[in-house]
Amino acid sequence: MDLEIRLATEDDARGMLDIYAPVVLNTTISSEEQPPSEEEFRERIRYVLNRFPWLVCTSGDSIAGYAYAAPFRTRAGYRWTAELAVYIHPAHHRRGVGRALYTALLRCLSIQGCRMAVGVIALPNDASVGLHESMGFHRTGTWERIYYKFGEWIDDGVWQLDIAPFLDVPTEPRALSEIVGTPEWSKALESGAALLRR
Repeated sequence: MDLEIRLATEDDARGMLDIYAPVVLNTTISSEEQPPSEEEFRERIRYVLNRFPWLVCTSGDSIAGYAYAAPFRTRAGYRWTAELAVYIHPAHHRRGVGRALYTALLRCLSIQGCRMAVGVIALPNDASVGLHESMGFHRTGTWERIYYKFGEWIDDGVWQLDIAPFLDVPTEPRALSEIVGTPEWSKALESGAALLRR
C-alpha cells in the first residue's frame, strides 16, 4: 500500500500512541515512565501545531510514523530553533519513513524561517544517531546522566543542523498557518514523499 505524508490532526492521536506507548513502556528512548492518555496526546498535538509542523506518514488508514518540531526553549531568543523528534512503527522500519518525514519537516521549517534544528537522543540509540547524521546533523555535546529509567542513568546526546543561513538580523519566523496549503508547503511534503520506498 502506498505511503503518504500529511499534516497531523488530533484524530491521529490514537494511531501515534500505538507507536509511542511501547517506546515509553519498553525502552529508555523516552524519559517518560507511563504513556500519555489519548487526551494528553491530543493536547500535545494542539500545542505543537500552534507553531510548528507535526507530520504523519500514513499507510492506508494506519500510521507508519510521525515527526514533529517543538520549541527548543520557551524564551523569545530561541524562536528560530526547533527540537525535532521522529517515531516509526516497527513494521515500517528500513523503508525510508524516518528520512522522508525529516526531509519534509526540515523543508517546512525552512519555509517558516527557522535557522537551527536540534535532535536530542537518549543514548545508546544507533538507529536515531544514524538517521540524524545521514540528514547532516552533527553532534555538539552530551548531557550526562540527565534522567533515570529502568534502574540506570541515561545520557542524552545533542545533534544540531543549520536549516538556513544565519543572518545578522533574522526575519521573524512565519506562523504555521501562513504556510500550510501554499505551493511551498505542498513541495515540502512532496520532497519527503518522493523518498518513500513503495
